[in-house]
Amino acid sequence: KCFVYFCFFVSDPRVKGWLLLENYTPTFIFSVLYLLIVWLGPKYMRNKQPFSCRGILVIYNLGLTLLSLYMFYELVTGVLEGGYNFFCQDTHSGGEADMKIIRVLWWYYFSKLIEFMDTFFFILRKNNHQITVLHVYHHATMLNIWWFVMNWVPCGHSYFGATLNSFIHVLMYSYYGLSAVPAMRPYLWWKKYITQGQLIQFVLTIFQTSCGVVWPCAFPQGWLYFQISYMISLIILFTNFYIQTYNKKASSRRKEYQNGSTAIANGHTNSFSSLENNVKQRKQRKD
Repeated sequence: KCFVYFCFFVSDPRVKGWLLLENYTPTFIFSVLYLLIVWLGPKYMRNKQPFSCRGILVIYNLGLTLLSLYMFYELVTGVLEGGYNFFCQDTHSGGEADMKIIRVLWWYYFSKLIEFMDTFFFILRKNNHQITVLHVYHHATMLNIWWFVMNWVPCGHSYFGATLNSFIHVLMYSYYGLSAVPAMRPYLWWKKYITQGQLIQFVLTIFQTSCGVVWPCAFPQGWLYFQISYMISLIILFTNFYIQTYNKKASSRRKEYQNGSTAIANGHTNSFSSLENNVKQRKQRKD
């Protein structure tokens, strides 16, 4: 009972009255609606033509790129201004810098609601293969986790993972924005490295969080253990995604090459076959 009371009714007074933070109900409702759309959206789109969404995708991804860049800059400058300790930083010793961190972390929390649109665009474009367990798990949990972070520990040691994630999102959403423009796709080479960056991010976050366990300060230990556990779950899921997406595809391409199914035989390239495949791909890709 004490735990439930503390979770839902006792919050940091510095965020009292802030949009969406006063009560958990809106965050919970948004999450339930998100999961319902994930479940019902593909069924609704089953017999419909996919939407292109090209123009709005460029604007959406550009907007999130700029928001992520703003959050990264504000977090870095706030941490430097407050003289934050890398090994463990409590939530009340940074002075005005703590309020700067709290304000930007509210935007970080709110961005997790905006990012639900990632999934909705997949549904509208009928890219259902991209709506994986990892994708839904990550999107559905982050909004809820950060509601509790903002009410319990809205600054201090909480800054590190959000700072790294904002930097990764600058790279990720700029990639997605550019990939929405067909003419840019041949020049986009860094998708694989974004996933690698995400994995490095999780490992670094575990390391920095563990420092707060080894050299504790006034930051709540329970949050540190929770964050380590959550990061481990993401490492497992993202590693599986990386293996399925890149390692297995590379292995499959090598086998095709060895079997001669890449249209290369006896030292000659079957140009007609290659051209025919390209034409088919262009016809199938409507965006």
